[in-house]
Amino acid sequence: MQVRGIAFDEVLVPFGVEGQFNKFKEFSPTSKVPCLEADGLLIWDSLAICEYLAETYSGCWPVDSAARAWARSAAAEMHSGFQALRSQCPMNCGIRVTLQKIDGTLRADVDRIDALWQDGLTRFGGPYLAGKEYGIIDAFFAPVIFRAQSYGLRLSQSSQSYVDRLLSLPSMQRWYTDALIETWRKPEYEQAAVANGIIAHDFRV
Repeated sequence: MQVRGIAFDEVLVPFGVEGQFNKFKEFSPTSKVPCLEADGLLIWDSLAICEYLAETYSGCWPVDSAARAWARSAAAEMHSGFQALRSQCPMNCGIRVTLQKIDGTLRADVDRIDALWQDGLTRFGGPYLAGKEYGIIDAFFAPVIFRAQSYGLRLSQSSQSYVDRLLSLPSMQRWYTDALIETWRKPEYEQAAVANGIIAHDFRV
């Protein structure tokens, strides 16, 4: 929404402390984020949010039907897949982890993402995954971009260039800057981040 210039108000709700009622339940029927409130509607799933935006604003999905079909397939794959990457490299923008163990499931996830990115960049000419315009498919892989940075994931040259390109976007830089100044910590998340490596740098406050 930031990249496409769609106005919205962001409400930050931190994770609750141990034993505290989950505040997400107050606005999300699944107790998960993100949620979007728009025109009296509550939309509580990331893919559903993107489809709502695509129906309301132009340019969210590619105009070309082949690129659009590819982008939707790739977004759906990201939405439901890559469980090893999610669990072994949990989202944490502010640290740099030197992985000491990469098992077969994590390697398979990273290799598949690398191949998928190369396919999109080659097939549709870049600089984004489905062509010249940043779209929903790029937003879906934005958390992976930060994981690639945090965990030093080994990628092909074209995929690494894509990582660098997205990291240079003002919206991504804002996300990163905001993440560094967050003071909330959950021990289980901190432990999960270093389950397969050691922290080489911690840039958080």
